[in-house]
Parts: sequence; structure tokens; C-alpha cells
Amino acid sequence: MPETICLALTGASGMPYGFRLLECLLAANCRVQLLYSQVAQIVARQELGIELPARTSEARSLLQERLYGLPGQLEVFGREEWFAPVASGSNPPDAMVVCPCSMGTLAAIAQGLANKLIERAADVVLKEGRKLILVPRETPLSTIHLENMLRLARAGAVILPPCPGWYHQPRQVADLVDFVVARILDQLQVSHSLLPRWGDPGPER
Repeated sequence: MPETICLALTGASGMPYGFRLLECLLAANCRVQLLYSQVAQIVARQELGIELPARTSEARSLLQERLYGLPGQLEVFGREEWFAPVASGSNPPDAMVVCPCSMGTLAAIAQGLANKLIERAADVVLKEGRKLILVPRETPLSTIHLENMLRLARAGAVILPPCPGWYHQPRQVADLVDFVVARILDQLQVSHSLLPRWGDPGPER
């Protein structure tokens, strides 16, 4: 049975990471439960020129067509769709990624708040002992940011800032995006060939 991954897009900069991750998860035949905030819609328009519809059915059709997902492979849930599977510990995903993760969302999750479906889904994943990966995009980091990250790390979350490496000799922005997405996929144990492993011979350049 394919892995079920909940992917949440929030209002931090770094939307190319989230969309590339979604593309790779669908390509790997994962079932994806997609959530996104209202501010994420603004960021997607600003950074990618993508209009994310407010209607979940329209968003699902748009993304499946754009990213070549199979029918039924992608589910999209509204911000307050409390009957979504991710809202209950009786039907949690195998893992959840918040990418990009705003500091507001990170703080809410760290404090156990669940006023929105994204926060509730993250709370469910933590309490059920599933993997929660947060990809916070902010700099510099305040003491409050760092303390919230430490609190979440102690609760079992993986804090994975989008810090691309350079040893693979990136030639374009897409290479830097793929570096970060590869690290996320590794944490999810989803196979990929985005870039060579350290110590493995890379492709001829």
C-alpha cells in the first residue's frame, strides 16, 4: 500500500520547495493529503505565479493536471474541514511535512494549538508517534523561534531548515531546490534520484 503523506503549505517564503516536494511525492506514487493556508495562496502567486483556488475540488484538479498525479492520488482539504482524515488520531497519515513552515505555524504547533486544520493535523501526527517534518524558512532566528524549534525537536519533530549544500556543484536554482527536497524525501524514506549521494560518482558535467 502506498505511503500516505500529509503536506502542508504555509505562508513562509520558499514555495518552490513545497511544490517540488509535491511533484516528487506524486511521482513516487505516494498518496498525498494537501493542506494550505490563505497566506500560502498569496506566496504561491508571488513566487511561482500559481493561483491556488480556494475551492478544494478546483485545486485538486489543477494540481493533478499540472503535476501528472493519478486519479485519487491527491486529496486537498480546506482550512477548517474538520471531518478530514488528518484531523483524527483514528486515521493519521504515515508522516506529515510542513513546507514551507512559517514561524507562526511553527509556534502554534509548538504550543499545542489546533485552531486550523494544519495545526490540528500536526498535533495528531505528534501524539500518534508519526514523523513530523518542519521546513522553517526565516532568517535571522530570534530566541523565540529557536526555543519553539527546540520544544518541537524534544517532542519528536524533525526541524529541517532549507539550507542547500554546494558540494554537488549546482548550476541553477532548481538544483538548490532539489537538494533540500532530497533531504526531505530521505527523512520520509521515499526513493528518489534528485542528486548523487555523498561519495557516489555523479553524472558527467
